Amino acid sequence: METMIADDMMHRFLLERAGVRGVLVRLGAAWRDVAARAEYPPQLHTLLGEAMAASAMLTGNIKLDGALSIELKSAGALRMLFAECNDQGRLRGLARWDDPLPVTLALDELPEAIMAITIGNVERGQRYQGLVDLRHASLSDALENYFVQSEQLPARIVLAVNGEHAAALMLQKMPDEGGHDVVPDEDAWNRVVHLTSTLSAQELLETPPEQLLYRLYHEESVSLSEPRPLAFGCSCSRERVSAMLRSLGRDEVEAALAARDDEIEVICEFCAQRYYFDRIDAEHLLSESAALGAPDTEQ
Repeated sequence: METMIADDMMHRFLLERAGVRGVLVRLGAAWRDVAARAEYPPQLHTLLGEAMAASAMLTGNIKLDGALSIELKSAGALRMLFAECNDQGRLRGLARWDDPLPVTLALDELPEAIMAITIGNVERGQRYQGLVDLRHASLSDALENYFVQSEQLPARIVLAVNGEHAAALMLQKMPDEGGHDVVPDEDAWNRVVHLTSTLSAQELLETPPEQLLYRLYHEESVSLSEPRPLAFGCSCSRERVSAMLRSLGRDEVEAALAARDDEIEVICEFCAQRYYFDRIDAEHLLSESAALGAPDTEQ
């Protein structure tokens, strides 16, 4: 019988013998929903899919309250790329670019490029942001280096994308635990990295998680946790759009009203949801801003 693979799932696992923890993500419809919203050039399609899978993967071993995002900006043809996964397993992403894009999107060759990983809850004002060193060409190598720099623990990351799916595998060496009776396995990490190097992109995209992990690490005592479902989802709302309009101030709101016969239309770039505000709506939200004494800057 053919084994059906469940799409849009995150799997946490432990290689008990090696002292290594891991996360495996496979996106299906969630990735296709994002990819279908623009005619992305092939090289950008791949990079965005990698970032989408990576954003979900990075939530696997942290206690998340809010969302985790990967954001890249540059002064070149790739102007912006954004991927996010929240604590409910909802994913969204997009990219903006100018033609022509480089044939290969090497991160270390993008002019004035900055990449940030942001974790937290915007509404509660709780946010941590770390910058990713872009001395490496690939996103996987850049993220591996980020873990070494931020956590002083080695990580191995594999990313793969095609037209239907995006997948990510992360392995991270767990901190050594003390105890005189513990005999350290000095070769464990190198052994796991070598096994992972045999994994092809096609295998990562097409093999059921249980089968894949057993095939690679069956001698390392694999322990697999219950999978966590993932899905496309957007955090936009009328309240958030109202807050954005308040932050613009009266002059810009008046100009927007005049441009569309006393109506403002705001279209969410992530999900294409449309929000409409007439002059009465605009006056109401501007009066709220005045009553607060300062514009609301929530994004």
